Amino acid sequence: MKRAFLFLTSLIVISAGIAFCAKSKEPKTMLYKVKNVSDVKELFPNSPKEIESATEHYIQTAQEAIDKIVAIPSEKRTFANTIKAFDDIEGLSDLALFAGIAEVLQYTCPNDAIRAAAHDALIKIQEFAVDALSNNVILYKAIKSYADNQAKNEQLSAEERYYLNKTMDDFKRSGLDLPVETLDEVKKLKKELASLQLDFETNVSSDNRTISVQASDLAGLSEDFLASLKKTEDGAFILGVDVPTFIMVMENCSVEQTRKALNAAHENRGYPANEKVLNSVIAKRDRMAKLLGFASFADYDLSNQMVESVDRAENFIAQLMEKAHVKEQQEFDEVITDLAPGVHLTDDGKLKIWDAAYAKNYFKKKHYNVDEQKVAEYFPMEKTVKGLLDIYQQFLSLTLKEVPVSGYWHEDVKLVETYDAKTNQLIGYLLLDLHPRPHKYTHACHIGVLPSTYAKDQMIPAVSVVVANFPKSTAHKPSLLKRKDVSTFFHEFGHALHALLGRTQIASLAGTQVKRDFVELPSQMLEEWLKDKEILKQVSSHYQTDEPMDDGLIERIVALNNFGSGAFLQSQLFYSLISLQFYKDGENKNCSQIYKDLYAQCKKNIAYDPEDHMYAAFGHLMGYGARYYGYMWSKVFALDMFDTIKKGGLLNPETGDKYVATVIGKGGSEDPNVLLHNFLGREPNQEAFLRDMGLNVQDDAAQAIVAQKIPQPVGAHI
Repeated sequence: MKRAFLFLTSLIVISAGIAFCAKSKEPKTMLYKVKNVSDVKELFPNSPKEIESATEHYIQTAQEAIDKIVAIPSEKRTFANTIKAFDDIEGLSDLALFAGIAEVLQYTCPNDAIRAAAHDALIKIQEFAVDALSNNVILYKAIKSYADNQAKNEQLSAEERYYLNKTMDDFKRSGLDLPVETLDEVKKLKKELASLQLDFETNVSSDNRTISVQASDLAGLSEDFLASLKKTEDGAFILGVDVPTFIMVMENCSVEQTRKALNAAHENRGYPANEKVLNSVIAKRDRMAKLLGFASFADYDLSNQMVESVDRAENFIAQLMEKAHVKEQQEFDEVITDLAPGVHLTDDGKLKIWDAAYAKNYFKKKHYNVDEQKVAEYFPMEKTVKGLLDIYQQFLSLTLKEVPVSGYWHEDVKLVETYDAKTNQLIGYLLLDLHPRPHKYTHACHIGVLPSTYAKDQMIPAVSVVVANFPKSTAHKPSLLKRKDVSTFFHEFGHALHALLGRTQIASLAGTQVKRDFVELPSQMLEEWLKDKEILKQVSSHYQTDEPMDDGLIERIVALNNFGSGAFLQSQLFYSLISLQFYKDGENKNCSQIYKDLYAQCKKNIAYDPEDHMYAAFGHLMGYGARYYGYMWSKVFALDMFDTIKKGGLLNPETGDKYVATVIGKGGSEDPNVLLHNFLGREPNQEAFLRDMGLNVQDDAAQAIVAQKIPQPVGAHI
């Protein structure tokens, strides 16, 4: 998705992964099996029965591996037979890998029975993870015995030492030192939360509400778009809440009532069912955090992140919000000087929420001479994806080959093989599922699957999935991507590259297994390539003429780089505050009132709609918890890094090699502060971020932000 959900998180302890479900009665060991394209397809089961059988079998084999660790006499413990063995369970066991495939199928498979089986499998796996891994006191004591004794004398690599320290910190954060009765309650809460989080996400993905309108209600929309819509039996057009449809209507339909009705449908996905689910999640997370010794779940959630604390996160947000308000007010004042016909401000001088995108798009077309629907004609999906892959190949010294495939969970799925261009060594496989359909995850995300790691010194080819919801081709036109869509692809592919290239010896530290407020750096940094004139010319190709964008259009697009940046930043900080406020101290929260109050505080020029329950579909409240601020936190680093890369050339493979070697190639095996310093050669700052947002970097408030030091995270072992 664009800014809401970037990638799916790991399970409670088990790392996100993917594995095949064997087509025999008893599932076979998965490791080492993915050696070619045909093997990748064999990762995915074809029936609920296969999912159920695999889940039970893999839980049993995982328990056997845990029992083996526990049974080792204390004096015979080594890193290999205790800590690495634990890592193998976390990141490379059949169960850990199968957890990922259940995630993929739950969010993408059109078959109702398979989705339900995948959902049930995830619940069983998560419950096992709580009992047997994250809250297993006996296992904790076995690992602690090694940490307190043999680890002090055994020669460990920096990566091994980092993982050992992280593992001990994670166990302590899970409450393994608590009294038995307290720990039992924590276990119970974790299991209940795992189920509730899946329910929340399922309620959103299964909410396929639509509205029906007449042709006259769709004025301003193209004939091609109308031709792509389904109709009711009496001939009315059906509008869904999928991303391509929603954006197209909100930006281009001149009929206010249509925009209002579709906005209401979109902003109420998951409501009212998720109101109750969210309230329960908040209460249980608050209770769990307090049992673990924290003042709130927000305090718990941020304590091991780069930002360190809620106070620091709120200070970061407040400083940026002050700047965002100034920039957004300038943008608003500009747009209302020439409002689109039929758009009227409220009595208190604000734009209605369903008018905002339409008014801005109208102003952009008229005053910047940029019509995003016309611009999309230069981004036919097939050619655009190829152009983007060419950029990755040049900058990162990769060879990316699209291979024809069939027989996956849907006919839309494509597969890209990834090789090291210098050695021709296979790195991994990337699956692309890029078009909307009922019951599919509704935004865009990357799902890290088989981790980029080694097993017995044998390199394991990684497997990743990029999920998006781009428009499909029609009878008369190929799928055409808006600039937002192209940026989204860059974003999610950034996660995928991180997952593929972040190869570590410790599987649990591979790829995107980094601190949450750092994970969005690679994805957001790659978005910046689309602001460069030469890159735009390279990836654009008109679907009729094959001609790239002309210089005049590119200049006008570049001039738009800061258009709307204040409103964008304001929205991101608004979402950040929602995630913090919902999870600050207190089990009982009035989510609707908190949302309304924060809306008034943050959205100064957009009128609040009392029928808006966006938070009921805000999936990041589950996976990211209180850490949504991490998008802007990591964007600061992303722009600082991009500014450095651009000086050496955006397609310079030497710079790309350095980026892989010092940042994404490290996965989560080093502290992010160290990675940043090693690449930049200095401490990061916010100057590039403020400049890119079009904010004044000279005033006192901006200088305070620029000068702000990025803290070392609690628990860092450098």
